[in-house]
Amino acid sequence: MAASERLDPVEYAILSQSLIAAAREMGVKLIRSAYSTVLREARDGSAALLDAAGGTVAQAELIPMQLGSIGKIFQACAALYPVESLEEDDFLIINDPYSGGQHLQDVFFFHPIFDDGVVIGFAASVAHHLDVSGGSPGLNPNAMDLYAEGLIIPPLKLNMKRDWHGGGFQRLLRANVRVPQQTMGDFDAQIAANNIGALRVRELVQRYGREKVALTMAALQDYSETRMRAAIRAVPDGIYYGEAVLDDDGLGSPPLPVRAAVTVAGDSISVDFTGSAPQVRTNLNAPFASVISAAVSCVKAALTDPDIPFNDGSLRPISVFAPKGSILNPNHPAPVRARMISVSRAWNAVMRALAQAVPERVIAAGYDTTTSFCLSYLEPHGWSVYLEIFGGGYGASIEKDGCDAVDNPLSNCSNTPVEATDQDFSFFRISRYALETDSCGAGEFRGGAGFSRSYEILKDGVRLAIYSDRFTQSADGIFGGGAGEHGGCTIMRDGQAITVRSKDAVELRLGDTVTITLGGGGGYGSPALRSEASLLRDVEDGFVSADKARLWAQAAAD
Repeated sequence: MAASERLDPVEYAILSQSLIAAAREMGVKLIRSAYSTVLREARDGSAALLDAAGGTVAQAELIPMQLGSIGKIFQACAALYPVESLEEDDFLIINDPYSGGQHLQDVFFFHPIFDDGVVIGFAASVAHHLDVSGGSPGLNPNAMDLYAEGLIIPPLKLNMKRDWHGGGFQRLLRANVRVPQQTMGDFDAQIAANNIGALRVRELVQRYGREKVALTMAALQDYSETRMRAAIRAVPDGIYYGEAVLDDDGLGSPPLPVRAAVTVAGDSISVDFTGSAPQVRTNLNAPFASVISAAVSCVKAALTDPDIPFNDGSLRPISVFAPKGSILNPNHPAPVRARMISVSRAWNAVMRALAQAVPERVIAAGYDTTTSFCLSYLEPHGWSVYLEIFGGGYGASIEKDGCDAVDNPLSNCSNTPVEATDQDFSFFRISRYALETDSCGAGEFRGGAGFSRSYEILKDGVRLAIYSDRFTQSADGIFGGGAGEHGGCTIMRDGQAITVRSKDAVELRLGDTVTITLGGGGGYGSPALRSEASLLRDVEDGFVSADKARLWAQAAAD
């Protein structure tokens, strides 16, 4: 008998929504308790509830990349520390991408939830931490191996009383980070989020009993699987191919392809990335856990409705493969810090493949690039590190223009308000922040517009570190839509423009102005089909210049 059949429907509805609400509350607690701008303002962190076996049950609506494979990341810990070996106040931690994690800056905490000495589930959280050591403050774009990217934490079982709160492990972390107040504060925010999740689950157990809560956890995953399989069955069987490219490896290589073969067979899908570029010497490599997240997130986004909970049940109908030694499954110890760029191209390739099967369900390519932009400065009292995650313009769909100036589908970070940077940092000032006219791809529905930010440097010796993409390639349109504009980064110094590469590190001077420009998304459908009213509105709102609008109108007339 299925788990759902053993539950009263009303109680199941209450319990399942309570679990989802608890996960969302964890996410709110994580963000509101954070110290760093990258977590507090950009919201680069996530939270989830797992069942006793480590299957994801419910997640906060934050970062798909971090949560899509969180259950599999937990299994890497459980393989060394079985659930039955855990005791009160124990917790599991990991950031090692070659032991199941994603990249070193994303540190995962798993806290067991006990009821009368029995583990009934886990509260899980992850946050992108400003600095976890490594060869450069906040971001080391020149890292040639994992060791240069930061402190590696393999799967570990720790005890909150012994190892935290001034214990040995906490002191080890503090000694290895450049901004201990923000970094350790963000770790405490993760613990606070897990504590609130554990409390809410225990409250449900006290009211409804352990068995009903466990059955609900199982039923909620079964529900997502059933809905996912139904959505896949609506897609015609077949093998569909898609491809996307990265600009380069950061060292002058030709464009790097990411290729996907998507096989639909009944109610299951397999995604095979054979034919993608080999691993590279720079940090663009993506550990396999991240590739799973990207592929599953793309399939779910394209084929299903947003009301389907994204949990381990969603993953069951989907299998993912990437050849070992490729950019999507590198060999140790290849650096992986910028893995979001490669997996974003994996997303694009899968979406392009699905466009052949379900053209009405897909979107054009967006700028779809996680741009990690870091400014750091050694103050007399220690390092000050600013890091922000930027997006760009979203791809258009069959019925809507792409969103403007947002993060990509796998990241979902927010832009940090200028007021927050003014409050926290004294060595730079944001002097301009604006949408970029004509950055969007033309189409019946236009792509989203990109944007730019300019930073006036107020001290000598400030360091800029960046990784990005689409500085030479652009986001393609679909079904006749035009491509968006590419991005770029420049330094204005003494009236001269200095070009910054998409993967670069530069020392800045007092008086420099650094401008980062993020490109737009691709359009959907022929520009000749765009309505005159929409074009006029584009010009009035500053998304499209009058000259560009005339070109679109001429295409319609022809």
